[in-house]
Amino acid sequence: MTTTPAEAVIAAVRAFLGDRLSVNRTVREQHSRGEDTTTPTLPDAVAFVETTEEVSRILALCHQHGVAVTPFGAGTSLEGHVNPVRAGISLDLSRMKAVLELNEEDMDVLIEPGVTRQELNAFLRDKGLFFPVDPGSHASIGGMCATRASGTNAVRYGTIRENVLGLEVVLADGRVIETGGRTRKASNGYDLTRLFIGSEGTLGVITKIRLRLHGIPEAISAAVCQFPTLAAAVETVITVMQSGIPVARIELLDEDQMEACIRYSKLEGFAPLTTLFLEFHGSEASVREQAESVEAIAGDLGAQGFTWATDAEARNRLWQARHDAYWAAVALKPGHRGITTDVCVPISRLAEAVVQAKETALASGLTSCIVGHVGDGNFHCLILFPEGDQEGLERAWALDRAIVAQGLALGGTCSGEHGIGMGKREFLEQEHGSEALAVMRGLKHSLDPRGILNPGKMFRN
Repeated sequence: MTTTPAEAVIAAVRAFLGDRLSVNRTVREQHSRGEDTTTPTLPDAVAFVETTEEVSRILALCHQHGVAVTPFGAGTSLEGHVNPVRAGISLDLSRMKAVLELNEEDMDVLIEPGVTRQELNAFLRDKGLFFPVDPGSHASIGGMCATRASGTNAVRYGTIRENVLGLEVVLADGRVIETGGRTRKASNGYDLTRLFIGSEGTLGVITKIRLRLHGIPEAISAAVCQFPTLAAAVETVITVMQSGIPVARIELLDEDQMEACIRYSKLEGFAPLTTLFLEFHGSEASVREQAESVEAIAGDLGAQGFTWATDAEARNRLWQARHDAYWAAVALKPGHRGITTDVCVPISRLAEAVVQAKETALASGLTSCIVGHVGDGNFHCLILFPEGDQEGLERAWALDRAIVAQGLALGGTCSGEHGIGMGKREFLEQEHGSEALAVMRGLKHSLDPRGILNPGKMFRN
């Protein structure tokens, strides 16, 4: 009997992974997709790796036999990144959870890719340090690097790109390289760290990450203000950002999203109106000054007062409601699923983009909610459709395309933080042009000549 390439790899990997290589159907189904609407694809096997050496050996074998490898972290991606479209090996990195080195004086840390933001901050809590990049889910930090993640704190602390100092990466043929270092700046060759940040597992597998940390602020204060119109709330954001007020977080929820959060998270004392959630970090005096400045701007634009959340419990409850916005929106209509746009535009075009997106969504007849990290021009329109309804899904995708087209026309991008994956491949050439896309394909072929690393992602062919 002839052995297939996948069978040859599975036999070789089982020799050193043992029962950490699974062909169990339930385990394979769990690795067939993330939190997206793509059709699931079963991998041939799931490898639960624990060391860089194991990753290197598996990739060398897959390169030799031409077997696809799809890295898998926490499975929270929204664009089909973890869907193993060519079967092969799903490379589960979730057991690589070590914090390998902490340098408190220099405020940096070396971790393995399976560590989540929550786990890292629990480790750092008594050190007076924290890691600020907060995508709003229990994502692995390796996955956050692969998708160039962002989130609620990016307006002040930057995205994952600005907070990674260096990486260890296993290439398609099993070679291991290190990029970057511990210094805060360097001018010595190509910036390979930034090449792999956002590469979505198509150029290499990240096995170690050195992160920049930040000091826990002396004072933190949160506030909520509600507005009679979506336009007034967005104009408030634009004015705040153009005034240079260093808010830590400024999040927008439209009236539909706010209604969903009130129901789902049992938020009391709020009306289903367009709402801004804000957070201020700094000294006691600076936090108070920031908040008073924002309150004055919001008041001039019709805000209905500030509701303060000064103690940690109240703040956490507020931000948990914001982080649960996706599930709250889906819960608005039982039996429905959602797809999420990820448009980001220059801050001066934000009002036009958000209002236009809402009007387009209303005209479509589909239920939708808008939520966004609007301090950096990024917003999401969650579009609901009946689960299993192919026509409804196609209508939702048509609305997604319309909103993305509007964002691109305003000088924006199709994805501010979710990445391309499978869901946004068609927009990549529209945004960057055929020549830039050819360069990207050339980089891919140079580092992965056999095309085994996360095939089917980013590029349509």
